[in-house]
Amino acid sequence: MEFAGKVALVTGTSGIGAATAVRLASAGAAVLACGIDEAANAALDRMAEERGLSMRARRTDVSREAEVDAAVAACVERHGGVDIVVNAAAVHPYGTVVSTAMADWERCMAVNVGSIYLTGRFAVPHMMRRGGGAIVNLSSVQGHNCQENVAAYVASKGAIHALTRAMALDHAAAGIRVNSVSPGSVRTPILSLAARTYGGEGVSEAEAFARFGAAHPLGRIGEPEEIAELIAYLASDRAGFVTGADFLIDGGLKAGLAVR
Repeated sequence: MEFAGKVALVTGTSGIGAATAVRLASAGAAVLACGIDEAANAALDRMAEERGLSMRARRTDVSREAEVDAAVAACVERHGGVDIVVNAAAVHPYGTVVSTAMADWERCMAVNVGSIYLTGRFAVPHMMRRGGGAIVNLSSVQGHNCQENVAAYVASKGAIHALTRAMALDHAAAGIRVNSVSPGSVRTPILSLAARTYGGEGVSEAEAFARFGAAHPLGRIGEPEEIAELIAYLASDRAGFVTGADFLIDGGLKAGLAVR
C-alpha cells in the first residue's frame, strides 16, 4: 500500500488516465479522477465499488478554469489535501497548420497544455501546505519526433516538456517534483482514432494496432497499465531525487527513428 494516506488528482478517465487512477487507488491512494467522458467516468466508479477502492470520477472539462478549481476544491474538501497530480487528459486533432481549424487548435492547446497549467495553479498551493508532492504530465514520443499531419498535437506535446521543466524549477524548493512521461503507441481511445484515420478501408482496429506496433522495435503497442507503472514510480517516494525530466516509454521507437 505504497500510497496509503496520499491523495491523488488524475485528469483523463479513459486510457492511461483510467489505468493510472486504478493503479494509485489500488496502492492505497484516495483518487479523484476528472474527465468529460461520462461513460468512462461511470466505468471508473463501478470499478471502484467492485474493488473497494477509494476512487471516484467527477465530470470535469479540464480546459475550463472554474471546473478545475471546483474539482481541486472538492478533492481537498473530501480528502484533506492533494499530494499527487497526474495530467493525462488529451485530445488529438489531425491536420497541418493550414488544414487545422482555429477552434481545434485552441481546444488542443487548452486541454493538453492548459489543463496542466490549471491543475498546477489550483493544486500546487495545497501541495505546498502538505510539504510537497509529485506532478506527472503526460506528453508523447511525438513531443520529440513527429509524423505528418499532426501540427496541433505535437505542438502541445512539445509545450508539455517545456512547461514540465518550468514547473520543476519553480516549485523544487517547496518539495514538489514535476516530471513528464512520453509514451509511444498505446492502446487508448486516441490510438483507436489513429486506427480509424490511418487504418484504411476494411482494416480492423486490431490489424491497425498490429501495424502500429510493428514500427516499434519491441514489435507491439504498449498497454495503459505499463505506462501507469512508470507514472506510479515517478509519483512515489522512490523517485525522490527525480524532477524536471522526461521519460520515454515507447518500445524503443525513438531509438530507431534516426536510422529508419
